[in-house]
Amino acid sequence: MEFWQGFRAELPLLIGVSPFGMIYGVLALSAGMGALPAQAMSAIVFAGSAQFITTQLVAVNAPLFLTVLTILVVNLRHALYSASIAPYLQRLRPIWKIGLAYLLTDEAFAVTIAEYQKRTEIGTQAHAFFLGAGLALWGGWQASTAVGVFLGAMIPQTWSLDFTLALTFIAIVVPTLKDRALIAAAMVASVIAVLTIGLPYKLSLLAAAFCAILAAYGISEP
Repeated sequence: MEFWQGFRAELPLLIGVSPFGMIYGVLALSAGMGALPAQAMSAIVFAGSAQFITTQLVAVNAPLFLTVLTILVVNLRHALYSASIAPYLQRLRPIWKIGLAYLLTDEAFAVTIAEYQKRTEIGTQAHAFFLGAGLALWGGWQASTAVGVFLGAMIPQTWSLDFTLALTFIAIVVPTLKDRALIAAAMVASVIAVLTIGLPYKLSLLAAAFCAILAAYGISEP
């Protein structure tokens, strides 16, 4: 019962997630990744923003350590997600916590934490809600990636689709800019990214992220 409640709660979000999965599949092939590695990344990494950035780094032959470091920085927000949801999962065995950590994405977290916060009591099977939401998103992401990989194989290499990456992140970020700290972070990141665009291996992304974090922290300090 809990599993299917979580599964159904996640389904509306797949409408917005699926186009991003397809765009990733197309961009992965255009960056020189094969169909199998592109699909495997969705199954193993399972982190849309990190996957988009990785395709860009692969396209410019960035060193492996830089790619790993960039993914780490981009996914640091998951540490905050896990800290927020951990109190509701304290009674679980370690194997369950490991499995649910793999499924902890932006969309799965949003649905699950909202459900848990509404409840006056967390039952022993509440983790099944999280599992259902996570697996619904996982399945939708794999399917949309596969469609994107199939479409990417049919699109001529002369078609430049890099601009879709920027559009994707604009669509993700803009609706979340609801306070001064977030707005400051977005503005600083935009300016720094433009000013440092000439840096090799997309290091402008790391510079922009670091400066944005400092800006948000400075604004939010009392």
